[in-house]
Amino acid sequence: MLGYYVLIGLIALVSFAVSAKLKSKFEYYSKVHLRNGMSGAEIAQKMLSDNGIYDVRVISTPGRLTDHYNPADKTVNLSEAVYNERNAAAAAVAAHEVGHAVQHATAYSMLKLRSQLVPVVNIGSGLAPMVIVIGLVMGAAAQIGIGYYVAIAGLVLMAFVTLFSFITLPVEYDASNRALAWLKNKNMLTPQEYDGAQDSLKWAARTYVVAAIGALATLLYWALQVFGGSRR
Repeated sequence: MLGYYVLIGLIALVSFAVSAKLKSKFEYYSKVHLRNGMSGAEIAQKMLSDNGIYDVRVISTPGRLTDHYNPADKTVNLSEAVYNERNAAAAAVAAHEVGHAVQHATAYSMLKLRSQLVPVVNIGSGLAPMVIVIGLVMGAAAQIGIGYYVAIAGLVLMAFVTLFSFITLPVEYDASNRALAWLKNKNMLTPQEYDGAQDSLKWAARTYVVAAIGALATLLYWALQVFGGSRR
């Protein structure tokens, strides 16, 4: 038990450190202005056109680091700072999100799998811990098998959430690789600007790695509670 809390604490600290580093990198590379003078929105639109994608809209969304691609309505949503600014960080994020649009257009298998898991994850991320706890309480109080199976159901939901976190890793890395390859092959950035874009995306990817490790640690903890409890 204590070991789990120590592990979770360490993961939380690493997550905070990586997130803080990502923000500082974004702020730093936001000062590296693009020689071509293109905004994030213009970068995104050009990458879409170069990949023969004409049914995806590039729109501005409120907030900071809220950038995402929505496959449901085929929109590349760029935060205001990315949409309007003309710097290496904005270019990196805009191209990365278009990378997801390219994945969608080319039926990238891992993106399809992740999309299929979204409905289950939306349910499981909130319900799984509650279902497990209810199952454990039922099993302990009534001393019957139904509580154990309720807890197992909760574990299955949590396993899907964890699987989603790990499937996200290749999806995000692939989108970054597509973005960087396009930026380089089309000579969109100077070497200094490209290095900034590459560094920004590297730190962004690390936030997903930490999240996946945290999800796995949580799953293992609850699995020990369920299966350990069943032996007592």
